Parts: sequence; C-alpha cells; structure tokens
Amino acid sequence: MFAAVRYRWVVLLSLTIFLNLTNFAHASDSFDQSHKSFNDILASHVRWNAAGTASGVDYAGLTKNHAALDRYTASLSSVSQAQFQKFNKLERRAFLINAYNAFTLQLILTKYPDLKSIKDLGSFFSSPWKKAFVPLLGQTRSLDDIEHVLLRGAQDYDDPRIHFAVNCASIGCPALRPEAFVAARLDIQLLDQTQRFLRDRSRNRYQADAKTLELSMIFKWYGEDFARGFLGANSVAEFVTGYAGSIGLSPEQLAQLKAGAIKIDYTDYNWELNKR
Repeated sequence: MFAAVRYRWVVLLSLTIFLNLTNFAHASDSFDQSHKSFNDILASHVRWNAAGTASGVDYAGLTKNHAALDRYTASLSSVSQAQFQKFNKLERRAFLINAYNAFTLQLILTKYPDLKSIKDLGSFFSSPWKKAFVPLLGQTRSLDDIEHVLLRGAQDYDDPRIHFAVNCASIGCPALRPEAFVAARLDIQLLDQTQRFLRDRSRNRYQADAKTLELSMIFKWYGEDFARGFLGANSVAEFVTGYAGSIGLSPEQLAQLKAGAIKIDYTDYNWELNKR
C-alpha cells in the first residue's frame, strides 16, 4: 500500500514539474505582438499636430511614466535571437521599428529636460546613434545597428517606407506615430506615415516658379533605398510619383516629373527636439 501511494506521488510530482517546465517554455517563447504596452504609452504621450503631418511628444509626462517604458523595453530585450527568427517578416519589422522608437525615447529621457536636440547626447567623436546601449537579440546594440543592420541590412528588406516610421526624436523626422506598429496592420500604417509626411509642406513641397521639387533630406540620405524597385520605383522621383496627391502635384506637374523636367532639391533638416 505504502509503495503504491509513494509511486503515485512520484508520478504526480514528475507530471507537475513537467507541466511547469512546459508552461515556462511557452511563456519564454511568447511575445505580445500587439505591443499593447507601448501602444498605451504612445497614445498617452504623443499627439498629431493640427494638420496631422507631424507629432509632438510630451516628454515631461513621459518622465513620470518612465517605469512603463522601461518594462516595455525590457520585454523587447527578453526576446532571444532564436525567438526573433520564429517571427514572420512583418512581425520582425514591426518589432524592430518599435524597438528603435522606444529606445530612442529612453535615450532622450536620460537627459531631458536638459537638451534641445538628440544631437546633444553625442559628442564630436561619436553620434548618439552609434552609442551601444540597447540590449537586443543577445547583444548590446546602437540605434544605428537597429536601423542599418537589423532593418535595412536584413535579407528580406524591401520596403523603404520604414524611413517614415523610425523616429529620431527630431522635428525634421517623420512623425512618431501615436500608436505602436503591428504586423497585422503594418502596410496600412506605413502607407499612412508616408502620406502624412509628404503632405508636410515644411519638409516636402513643389516650387512652381523654379520647377523644383524640394524633398526632405531623408530622400537624399537613403536615395538608394527608394531606387530598389519598391512598387516599381527605381529612383526617388519614381517613388514620389506614387504619392503625387500627397505632395500636391497636379497631373501636368506629375507628367513633367516623370519626364525628368522637374529638378529635385532637398530641404534643411530640423534637429530640434520633437517635444510638445
């Protein structure tokens, strides 16, 4: 009798341990692909301007919610390279865009309010984007690593609209979206980001008297990305023709742009902090 009871107890204990280990493994493999906690942070502290073309960040309020941002970035850091590789392409892309934006906010908070620009966090010898402070996918990385190695350097990189999604905490940048990027709606979100950015006449505009299309420096810095065939575009001009309505080109002006009769120039970049 005692032996039988002891045997059943050992079996039950072994089964309990097995189930606990299994649950732990599932928990460690899980990640909230809705990015809800980051979505809540952005919804609380980021606002569109009246035109809906740029956004401002309530950094003062965010400093009081620093713990929530820390918890979200910790959840990003907990994802292993093996887990990340199990994400599909859109999940990986949304994860990295959100990581870039979240860790940029964290970087700003290290000195806020004692800075006027993210550039104040760098030095003559090192830019803030090259600082290795981001624990991500098993390494300590920089913001440049996220953008240029993990996003632009990925084998499946094929969408230059990420440049309108990653935000460098500056007025000249495309807006920090007041919601997290998610795989299920990523294409819609990137399209919306692109259209909003191109509608901003302080950064993108057509000068009819000079027959010149003035675009953000983003198109100059990353011109090669806009010439890689996305939606058939093999140049910056061809990319922009797909958003003629957003940039305000008439049918005649669009035809001139396609014919190469319109010059492309680039606007100054505003590195002031995107605070509100």
